[in-house]
Amino acid sequence: MHLDLKKDRGLTIAWDDGTSSFYSILYLRKMSPSADTKALKEQIAKNPLTVLPAKIANQTGPLTALDAEFVGNYAIKIRFSDGHDTGLYSWKYLREIDPATQHGQHAQGDETSRK
Repeated sequence: MHLDLKKDRGLTIAWDDGTSSFYSILYLRKMSPSADTKALKEQIAKNPLTVLPAKIANQTGPLTALDAEFVGNYAIKIRFSDGHDTGLYSWKYLREIDPATQHGQHAQGDETSRK
């Protein structure tokens, strides 16, 4: 597996099976697996046009990834410019939320690609 994080665009993962996934920074933030975003994810599942919390929507400048770190060999932790850094994105979870497989459910408005 190969990861390429563009802090202002998103995360591209080239999976070992030959496929690749792209996750925009905003999509990753919206889909954070942290407990504090569980309610937001439930709202987004019901209504993809859910308004993001003011903390995200009103920050100065675009939302970016400040940095990322591996957590063992099973996940990645991303620190976002809005201060959020509590979500651990396991490889399994990233496969589950791959925007290319969501059929528009969560990926609306996000740039996605799958090769």
